[in-house]
Amino acid sequence: MILYCRLLVILLLSVPIAGNAIEWYSSTNNSCWKHEKAPKWTSNASASTIINISHEHAQVIDGLGGTFNELGWDALCYLGEKQRQEVIYKLFSPLESNYTYCRMPIGASDFAMNFYSLNDVADDFEMINFSIDRDRHILMKYIKCAQAMQPKLKMWASPWSPPAWMKTNNHYASSYDNDQPNHNGLPREKELELPTTGFKMQQGYLQAYALYFAKFVEAYSANGIHINAICIQNEPCSNHKFPSCTWRPEDMAYFVGKFLGPTFEQRNIDTGIFFGTINRDNPDFTRVALNDTQAKKYFKGAGFQWDGKGAIPYISKEYPHLKMMHTEAECGNGSNDWAAAEHTWWQMSHYMRNGANVFTYWNMVLDQNATGPWGWKQNSLITINTEEKTVTYNPEFFLMKHLCHSVMPGAYRLVTPEDNEDVLAFVNPDGHRTIIIANCHDTNLSISLLMDGKYLNMEIKPHSFHTIII
Repeated sequence: MILYCRLLVILLLSVPIAGNAIEWYSSTNNSCWKHEKAPKWTSNASASTIINISHEHAQVIDGLGGTFNELGWDALCYLGEKQRQEVIYKLFSPLESNYTYCRMPIGASDFAMNFYSLNDVADDFEMINFSIDRDRHILMKYIKCAQAMQPKLKMWASPWSPPAWMKTNNHYASSYDNDQPNHNGLPREKELELPTTGFKMQQGYLQAYALYFAKFVEAYSANGIHINAICIQNEPCSNHKFPSCTWRPEDMAYFVGKFLGPTFEQRNIDTGIFFGTINRDNPDFTRVALNDTQAKKYFKGAGFQWDGKGAIPYISKEYPHLKMMHTEAECGNGSNDWAAAEHTWWQMSHYMRNGANVFTYWNMVLDQNATGPWGWKQNSLITINTEEKTVTYNPEFFLMKHLCHSVMPGAYRLVTPEDNEDVLAFVNPDGHRTIIIANCHDTNLSISLLMDGKYLNMEIKPHSFHTIII
């Protein structure tokens, strides 16, 4: 009986007191994800900067995560099974970074091993030769490992290029490679001309491409991976020397309204169709498609990356019935340093405060060279040295953990002062609140968080990120 009472006391002491219990995690360049001593609630503010965390709901959060690419899985395969599982655990376990909604390419991205699509047989309009066999050995293995850690993981997908035979230049790339002439095999004469559409806008190709999307969704579903959403084209506003395809917005809308939407309807596919991933800051580009008479009934939302950050503040307000996606974090030049993390924080704050329901980092894992076949060195959350078999968790890994660890699918962003870009707040379905704070300055920051008439007085270190869970 005495032992029972002691156990009961221990259990009661370990249960958070509703509305009062606080957890605080901090990260600086030299000390990441440190469990800090929590501040106490007070009736008075000690700082001149008072930040009111309201109960007013903004957008719902559908999920947060990163992107699966072939080169990421290739780097992971250099590790032993135990090391590899530890990396996957750190990214996807609900006890760790807790990624819940991730991106994958349909065919080759710029961080695939080489050019490919899911049907490279020219003019196969019936998609007889459609196949995901390559993906079974690479991308699908990567995703399956993640699902084992996060069974409710959601996925969205986009092509970087249609099959080459569906493009006007009959090639995966859209731009001549000035840095390495003939490296990608595209002659300068076949470079696509902006702002034209690089897809063959002919009935057979349009219908075949709609079928291509449908077969992709169905094939992955048959293998236990449901595709929740697709964006029609990665960066349709740019020519690239890697897999890419330019589209005019009216042509994307025509494809969706006349072919893709009806095909999904006929085949009872519930995957959401998003206009994206848009990399142009002019909101008129997006408005053209979203206002199209036939296409608009099929669009579930819009996705933005890079220069698209200039368009989402307008589109999210003008189309409140649609979902908004942040589709790709700007990938730097392989610095993997604290300055890169602070830049990603700005993106995170900007997109979330402008209605994004999803935030997607780019490469989760790369090797020490951090380059794709096209020579652009980029950042990643995790670096694997394939020679030394070591794993490095970069500053952006911890920034993403500050956001993802305790913001669950179904959480709502809470309204915070519009003039403060360095605070985000959320309330989870279970009622727990999460506040993310950044100090990107060279001096300490004294703040008082105001919630429910009470204050948390905090001293925030220079160049640091913080997660407060209440």
